[in-house]
Amino acid sequence: MKTFIQKLGKSLMGPLSIIVAAGLLLGLASTLLNPNVFGNALANVALVNHFVTLVNALAGGLFGLLPILFCMSVAQGMSKEDKEVATFASIIGFILFHTTIRFLLQLKGITAETVSIDYLVSQGKDILTATQENAAYDTVMGIFTYRMSIFGGIIVGLWSAMIHNRFHTTQLPTAFSFFSGKRFVPIMMVVTIPFLGAVMFLVWPLFNMLINGFGALLAQAGAFGTFIYGFLERLLIPTGLHHILNQLIRFTPIGGSAMINGEQVSGALNIFNTLLMETEPDMDMMRQATRFLTQGTHPFMVFGLPAACFAMYKTALPQNKDKVKGILLAAALWMNLFRHPLGKLPLTLLLAGAVGNLIDRAFRGFVVDMFNVLFMHFAVFNVADICVVVGGIAAGLYYMFLMDKLEPREEAPHDQADAEG
Repeated sequence: MKTFIQKLGKSLMGPLSIIVAAGLLLGLASTLLNPNVFGNALANVALVNHFVTLVNALAGGLFGLLPILFCMSVAQGMSKEDKEVATFASIIGFILFHTTIRFLLQLKGITAETVSIDYLVSQGKDILTATQENAAYDTVMGIFTYRMSIFGGIIVGLWSAMIHNRFHTTQLPTAFSFFSGKRFVPIMMVVTIPFLGAVMFLVWPLFNMLINGFGALLAQAGAFGTFIYGFLERLLIPTGLHHILNQLIRFTPIGGSAMINGEQVSGALNIFNTLLMETEPDMDMMRQATRFLTQGTHPFMVFGLPAACFAMYKTALPQNKDKVKGILLAAALWMNLFRHPLGKLPLTLLLAGAVGNLIDRAFRGFVVDMFNVLFMHFAVFNVADICVVVGGIAAGLYYMFLMDKLEPREEAPHDQADAEG
């Protein structure tokens, strides 16, 4: 059971790379129109506005695909063989799963029109009740269904992996042999997924109530709620199960829910990214979301992890140092930068800037800044700041374009032996 959950936790990491990329684009777009950075200099520039609109549209599309992305990622990660077949079957299952729920909702007279806020208000319900009832439903890939967020994708992904692992080697009688093996998996998904949809149609309202209740409890607990999350995450790290907790906080109502532009957004990271699209985001809402994203672990990541990597490299046996260096990406990067003069320069700038500001802090108690840009609203800065920025950009460019060409390559021991032989 523990191995299964650990494997599931790793499977949930797949869509994160897409979310990180979308978050970076949103951060850039938000910075361009932030009056505290550039003032109003870029507010009326058509090219900048078009770029921001495009970024918001792309990010919104990616966030809308999160349920099916998690479905595909879980199906791929939890299947044992022929993972591409399991992923293909999961897409079929995801669509049929929500189609089944839509059909059952329609039998009860529940459609997108009958749960719209305007319709509910016209039936005599107050705006708060109408909004809460409307928030229980969503449209996923054009299909009206329950608002299940990534839970729907995870459930279908697990079901797809189970069906695939059970039937991908099944051999049918000779007359039907064309449908044997991998071809049998999508067929079984079509046959079985309506039953899963029917079960979730009955179970989800209770499950959703529990999720929302737990999310409300964390929100009302304030700082203690943040402590509970941080404590559980640290506790689960040795088992690898913290990935599951993180995804639940980031993408489900457990991490909070908020109404933004008339739409309910669930999950701390979803709320944060959606607010980045706003010209004037609600900062109180932003703080409520980010308290689950920056719960005191960043200092450990920024300083503790590189220090631990360096300690592992220094204490490794001489014959294992090259292997350790290859595994620890950070150690490998900085060791390589020190070899070539062009690699040394960016690191030197970074260190010089950091030490320069540190000296001011140590002897003056503050950092002396002397450059003030007048053509736009920007922070006052100094030479040390320039060194840090230029060094960081130069290090990134060196790593991407020059390191492979300039750094000496070491032959592996077995390659040397083959050459000598």
